[in-house]
This record gives sequence, structure tokens and C-alpha cells, in this order.
Amino acid sequence: MGKYYNSIGKKLRGYFNVLEKEFPEWLEEYIDVSEMQRLKYISYDCGGEYTNLFENHSWHSCLDHSVGVALIIWHFTKSKKQTLAGLFHDIATPVFRHCIDFMRGDYENQESTEDKTESIIRNSNEIISLLQKDNIKIEEVIDYKVYPIADNNTPKLAADRLEYNFCCGYLMYPIWKIEDLKECYNDITILKNENGIDELGFKHIDIASKYISIVKDLWPVWINNECRISMQFLADICKVMSKRGYLTVKDLYTLNEVEVASKIKNCKDKDIKEAFENFQNATKVYESKQLLEDKYSINVKTKRRYVNPLVKNNNKVSRIYDCSKTAKKYIDEYLKLKIEGNLYLDFYFKI
Repeated sequence: MGKYYNSIGKKLRGYFNVLEKEFPEWLEEYIDVSEMQRLKYISYDCGGEYTNLFENHSWHSCLDHSVGVALIIWHFTKSKKQTLAGLFHDIATPVFRHCIDFMRGDYENQESTEDKTESIIRNSNEIISLLQKDNIKIEEVIDYKVYPIADNNTPKLAADRLEYNFCCGYLMYPIWKIEDLKECYNDITILKNENGIDELGFKHIDIASKYISIVKDLWPVWINNECRISMQFLADICKVMSKRGYLTVKDLYTLNEVEVASKIKNCKDKDIKEAFENFQNATKVYESKQLLEDKYSINVKTKRRYVNPLVKNNNKVSRIYDCSKTAKKYIDEYLKLKIEGNLYLDFYFKI
């Protein structure tokens, strides 16, 4: 095995073993290229570890997520080009991940940073050399959205969505037990959806319903007040740092999160430094009837992340929403949750 596989911990290795029992050795060379290794230093939690608004949980990197997505795709397709498209799907991820989408005003799709994916791959001599060796065209790996097993629109199930519902609930927040994760994963197969397109789905209604009953506890976390305001704050402080000449856009794609956080913490600008200290020490998000002038106050929406997977239902294929009262209840409850309103942290920071 290569450097990456030998460096990961026992729990992550065990999780990967569920996704694919035989770790594909050919994939190691691609994981070890410098452009992918940069993701090892970017947290999957969008900078959440820099504030006390969230409870402590395990570190999970964007590299680990990317490998997980690749293993799922390989498990179901055994296609190198689809697997690599999945591996590379976050190769353009900047520091603080989707916070930079917020910085660019992309609150609800959170895909604006993906526009650099092609250029990063095309400008990597290491990747180009490996692709040539495997007789794979660049055009076949630069956009994972062309492969429905890798990615599709919410709330359909695809490798990317499946992986982050697994990793967040097993490696970051303690909601998955490994035996339940195995049971659900082993029930997944490739089905034809309403449009005749391949899509990941479940063989049994009871297992699909169980999957929903577990992952539904994650969905509110990704749209709650703490998540929205922390992502917007990190977006705003990076924007102010950039405007005032302390940080460049290039830094967001070349430095790691510890380095950028250090720049903020040690910034000569007193307003920036104190605001970040207050953000780190914040423990509560407040709501207000209007935006406040004397507080860090925002009103932003965000992306709803959930799934309504396909499932075999007698001799046909349905959505779990249409054949499980339990799943329908959980999905409806989530979709009714409010994700707008005025929020503030109890300190002043002018953008």
C-alpha cells in the first residue's frame, strides 16, 4: 500500500474497508499527488473547529472524504475514470471549504469553488502523467457530475451524498454504529430512476427506512443557526482580510487552514484579530427581529442536504418517501424547518 493508506488510523481504515474490502492499489498514486495531499490539511467541517459554538468531535479531512467517495464509486462500478472523477471532485476546495462559497454569495448551491477543478487537473504534471499511463483522457475525470453514480441533484442518492452522510455520522458525530452502517451499505445497489438513469438505491424498504431514521439527525445540523453564522463569519473575515491586504485569494487555495488561521490570529489589524478571538470564544447564537448595527448580525439561507433514495418495492422501484410512513415523516419534518431569519453573535465586527 502507498503512503496515504499506511498513514490513516484504525477507525478510518475500518470504515474504508466497509466501503470497499480491497483497497485499490492503483488509486494510491493519484491520492499521493501534491494537489490531493493539500486536502489533507483542510477540515471537512468548514472551519467549525475554530469556535466554541460546536462541541468537539473527530477531525475528518477533505482528502479522507474524497477517498471515501472514490471507494464507493469503485465498489459499484469498477470504472477507473468514474472513480477518479469522484476522487478529484473536491480538488479545488479552498481553506474553510464552503465558507468560501458563502464569501462568493453561493449560499444555497455551494458549488462556486468547483470552477477551478479543471484547471488544477490540467496544470498538474503528476496527474497528467498518471492519466496517460492509464490511458484515461482528462475530459473523462474533470467533472464528476456527468456520472450519476458519483453525483446527482438533491435529494437523489449518489456516492458523494452517501459518503458525507456516513462519514459525518460515524467519524465526526456519533450517530452511526458500524454494524448499522454495514447493514445499510450492503443493502445498496444500482437501480434505474424515474428517468431511466442509474442511481444508487436500496434493495429493501425496511433498510432504506432505517437509513433515513439515522441520517435525519444530521440534516438539521447542516442548516442550524450555528452552522450558518460560523460559515458566514469565516467568509466575511477572509473577505475583510483580503480587502485590507492581509490575505490573497491564492492563499485560500495554497495555504492550509492552520496557516490561514494563524494569519488571522496574528493580524496587525486590531479589529480583525479581536473579532476572530470573539468568534473562537462564542458559545451562543442569538436571533433578532431585525439586523443589528452594533453586533455581528446576518441573514443568510443555506443548502438543504437530505436524501430521498430509491428502493425496490415489490416488482417496481419507488422513492422511500412514497412507501415508508416513517421516512416520509422524517423528510417532511426536516423540510419544514426554518432556515432563515436574523442571527447575531454578541460582538461587533464591521465587514
